[in-house]
Amino acid sequence: MSTTTVGVAYGRGRLELELPAEALCVVEPRYAPALADLPGALQACLASPVAGPPLAELVPPGASVAIAICDVTRPQPRREMLGALLEHLDGVVPDEAVSVLVATGSHRASTAAELEAMLGAELLGRLRVLDHDAADPARLAYVGVLGEGVPVWLDRARLEAEVRVTTGFVEPHFFAGFSGGPKLAAPGLAGLETILTLHDARRIGHPDARWGVTVGNPVHDDIRAIAVATGVHFGFDVVLNRDQEVVAAFAGELFAEHAAAVAACRELSMVGVARPADVVVTSNAGYPLDQNLYQSVKAMSAAAEIVRPGGTIVVAAECADGFPDHGSYRRLLRSAPDPGALLRRIASSPEVVADQWQVQVQARVQQQARVLVHTGGLSADELAEAHLGACEDISAAVADALARAGAGATVAVLPEGPTTIPYLLCPT
Repeated sequence: MSTTTVGVAYGRGRLELELPAEALCVVEPRYAPALADLPGALQACLASPVAGPPLAELVPPGASVAIAICDVTRPQPRREMLGALLEHLDGVVPDEAVSVLVATGSHRASTAAELEAMLGAELLGRLRVLDHDAADPARLAYVGVLGEGVPVWLDRARLEAEVRVTTGFVEPHFFAGFSGGPKLAAPGLAGLETILTLHDARRIGHPDARWGVTVGNPVHDDIRAIAVATGVHFGFDVVLNRDQEVVAAFAGELFAEHAAAVAACRELSMVGVARPADVVVTSNAGYPLDQNLYQSVKAMSAAAEIVRPGGTIVVAAECADGFPDHGSYRRLLRSAPDPGALLRRIASSPEVVADQWQVQVQARVQQQARVLVHTGGLSADELAEAHLGACEDISAAVADALARAGAGATVAVLPEGPTTIPYLLCPT
């Protein structure tokens, strides 16, 4: 059988895989070139919003401004976006009136080295930069019950600012539909109780809490309700290509600009597949998403969209940080003997705990397919704790899985992992 070489994202580099050519389907985002003049494009975007007035017209002279940015797990071009905002607001507000809030959600705080890599020494020296802390009551203020019964606590620094801006980038999200926009307000800058409610078993288990769906998705619907009720004055989002370069930018009234960004991202990232594959090989989109096993659940979920029931998913994820040290992901995985028992435990528990949503999605995928992980950051024993199989040689594992599946078996590859939303053209 002839083979072909397919490169897949892995950590800060790529793996070259030899896969059977006749059985192969490569599923990747449509490529768009980077904007030729990024600074100019961002300034033009801010000056001519999708909807509403330019930000400079919304900000009273000298007003306090809170700008939310993505945390270290996302490849947002923060320096360029913040630089454009500061230039746009030059002469309207001084630097000391601007706070940059790192929307960590329930993730860990940024290290000093990560902040410098994200923002650079110049911006760190100019601006007040704060990591959100979802577990610190002193940093939170209670807003009320919003959406479908969500008790809302938000970052006090955000609420106290006279003007609130979200910045981010839009990509497919495995249970919120798409990222960016209102997600920077909640769960990005929300308290733990709010985050846990938004991610409870009922919402995560809803059939429309999935890739590409924002309306009728109970997670996204409640996120949107929180943003509406607590006020986001201006949104600023970009869309990236597989090289993490900006291909489009949108600004203005939050929901209008986010809808425009989602439409652009959908056009690039949604790819139809004729039929399920017996084997699906996926990456975890490389760094910065590919840092630990927790984040690799997104890769599993993307692959599950097109794997045949009972098939095999092979995940290429470096996981340089191994299991995350924060949260309950590892403890929850250890708490039951198999994925089915994990799902039953989560569904029956009256208490929502941090990271159960990731375990819930992972266990659901594992009910559908066998999952193997190729990683340099975890041992076979550590993968076994997560009910996952180890895979030293992806090409050999694919050949074995195809042989198990029998004559006519097929393999699909997602080289860029969950930056692609694969879907079945004729779902069964």
